[in-house]
Amino acid sequence: MPFTRLKTGDTVMVITGKDAGKKGKVTQVFPRDQRIVVEGVNTMTKNIRSRKQGEPGQRVQFNAPIHISNVMFIDPSDGKPTRLGADRSGAKKLRRSIRRKATLT
Repeated sequence: MPFTRLKTGDTVMVITGKDAGKKGKVTQVFPRDQRIVVEGVNTMTKNIRSRKQGEPGQRVQFNAPIHISNVMFIDPSDGKPTRLGADRSGAKKLRRSIRRKATLT
């Protein structure tokens, strides 16, 4: 099964697409689809039909998922984008910054 090193709550920067350069927090992760939802990025508008007669329809804005290859993790220590790697400490798997070669907490 596919996996991703990004987790909910991580800060990421979009590197490609219409929202390139924007930063935001990861709100949802879909490992099977290799996609994430980032707060304030890839905002879409959905038209909702009225359910009952006489009720007006609605336009709802939501953040659509984007592929994980289109974002880079923001290192919390210095605020710069980096790739993520994995380290093993005994039975624990830890994430590490590739650029700084330091373990993330």
